[in-house]
Amino acid sequence: MNEKIIKSYKAFNKNMQCRGFQYEVGKEYNIDGDIECCRQGFHACKSPMETWYYYSMLNSRFAEVEQSGKIDIDMGTKICSSYIKIKKEIDLADFIDLGIDWIKNYTLPSEITTNDTVLNDNGIVNTQIYSSHSDVQIDSSGNSVEICSIGHFAQISSSGNTTKIHSSGNFDCIASAGFEDIISSSGYTTKISSFGDYTQIGSSGDNTIINTSGKYDNIGSSGNYANISSLGNNSNIGSLGDWTKISSLGAYTKISSFGNNANITSSGRDTKVSSMGKNSIIICTGKGSMVKAKVGSYITLVEYKWNDFNDHFTIVCVKTEYVDGERIKANTWYKLINGKFVETYC
Repeated sequence: MNEKIIKSYKAFNKNMQCRGFQYEVGKEYNIDGDIECCRQGFHACKSPMETWYYYSMLNSRFAEVEQSGKIDIDMGTKICSSYIKIKKEIDLADFIDLGIDWIKNYTLPSEITTNDTVLNDNGIVNTQIYSSHSDVQIDSSGNSVEICSIGHFAQISSSGNTTKIHSSGNFDCIASAGFEDIISSSGYTTKISSFGDYTQIGSSGDNTIINTSGKYDNIGSSGNYANISSLGNNSNIGSLGDWTKISSLGAYTKISSFGNNANITSSGRDTKVSSMGKNSIIICTGKGSMVKAKVGSYITLVEYKWNDFNDHFTIVCVKTEYVDGERIKANTWYKLINGKFVETYC
């Protein structure tokens, strides 16, 4: 038995099952034989938000786990083990917060190389770039680069894959075009733009602007007055702050907001929006979308029907309802069917 214990996070379906195996909180499990990611063993992720690639953020259960024994690691963050202990279950709001904190810690370089001038790695792999100055410009084109900036008004640009970017200054600008990048921001009024797929972004500052266009992006935000825009398909967006504005154009996007006075708009098909804060406004114009919200919120859905003459789906109904807790129930999923809000399952 490998005595090293790895703390990680695991997702399950609503019945606490994963790949047909039944789990229980507090229980320990062992498996014999060879251990290999995606083939045999107990799987979990170092990053909480990475679990959303495998299980929906809106209708799954999540837990903190411990792994040991035989270990196989895929891409540095997906863990497969012969032993697992399900330590404790975590609700989605706390899970988003854990994801943001994990990204902030993960993006800090472990061994900092100081160079407080204008910085450029010129395509070198596994470079570490650190700056404590304000008004610094950091440009990186290498893969697997670690970038850390703690000064204000920094401009950080990265085009390499699997880059880790950490920013704690205010008024910073971060641009990332790589694949599987991880970006952390804790300063306020920061601007983050991401163009690559499978990006993970964690932001805790107020007045942050986050724009992504990649597919399968995971975005977690806990600051107030955040402005989040997502263009890619299959993205996951979790927000804890008040007065957040979230706009999504991609299909199959999942949005969960826990802050008050959120303003959420979505135009992608089959989008799912869950709002647990007070006084939210949610508008979903994509075909097949569904929504749930708290009492005091307004929800808008659009219904489509196939039109043989035009050979595409056309709008037949647009309807807005007030969540009063009786006629339109709180915390209940709704779709628009035949001009009526109908209870459904996510």
